[in-house]
Amino acid sequence: MPPAIFVRGLRKSFGDNLVLDGIDFTVPTGTIYALLGPNGAGKTTTVQILSTLINADGGEARVAGHDVAADPDAVRAAIGVTGQFSAVDDLLTGRENLMLMGRLHHLGRRESTRRAASLLDRFELTDAATRTPATYSGGMRRRLDLAMGLVGDPRIVFLDEPTTGLDPRSRRAMWDSIRAMVDDGVTVFLTTQYLEEADELADHIALLDGGRFVAEGTARELKQLVPGGHIRLRFADAERLRAAEGVFHHAQTDAAELSLQVPGDTGVASLRSILDQLDAASIDVEELSVHTPDLDDVFLALTGHDTTREVAR
Repeated sequence: MPPAIFVRGLRKSFGDNLVLDGIDFTVPTGTIYALLGPNGAGKTTTVQILSTLINADGGEARVAGHDVAADPDAVRAAIGVTGQFSAVDDLLTGRENLMLMGRLHHLGRRESTRRAASLLDRFELTDAATRTPATYSGGMRRRLDLAMGLVGDPRIVFLDEPTTGLDPRSRRAMWDSIRAMVDDGVTVFLTTQYLEEADELADHIALLDGGRFVAEGTARELKQLVPGGHIRLRFADAERLRAAEGVFHHAQTDAAELSLQVPGDTGVASLRSILDQLDAASIDVEELSVHTPDLDDVFLALTGHDTTREVAR
């Protein structure tokens, strides 16, 4: 199956400010691809180019098999876009907003009504269908916004920081909605500065900083790029702790917590080896926990800062 999105050497500058410096990536059909980076790193610019809102300065970009520069109408017919800020009309009801999008997609009244009802049910907004979005919670507005982007039945959806400003419960509800879209065969291109969001949702993640990709891969692959993984052992008393120190010479000791941090890859083989060594030395361990680097550790190690930093756009 051809890729949903294909990008090579994409470049964009605003005046003297180089925002995208020749990035390359491919998004397989039916997957979630996350572009992760600090504010101003070029995430929104990438979405705007791929959704034909602005032109690139160089490189090649194909969406749904169509060149975004040479055939923008075909690209627009294949995609849906949900931006950072809600695009709903507060003077219309939830159902009327969806009906309006149906008419803009040149759907008949009957088909617009059918799709509006289906999407209201899918995003759990049926009870609020006759209310205006001004009365909705933040999470409900974002779900309606996402539903509006799906009225045209797109196979590729761009979500530009879709959960910005939402509380944790609303954010998780949005995640469920995004997963349901992918289960239906939709490809999702997601930009976010929330590390947990990329970790939870994405099949593939690219870290963008300074106009370039600093790393790309699955969440697991990215976490393996940096050190910091360890297995924490906690003991019942100081005597057992001292005995364990004699076994694990390179471990870091926390005497106050009666614990050791044993560096390692945190895989099954490492766990088995540690437990075997403890058994051989007749040392009882009170508690064992595995700690792996998270995406924040990865981004910090590769760029020297975290994703909350503002970058000049």
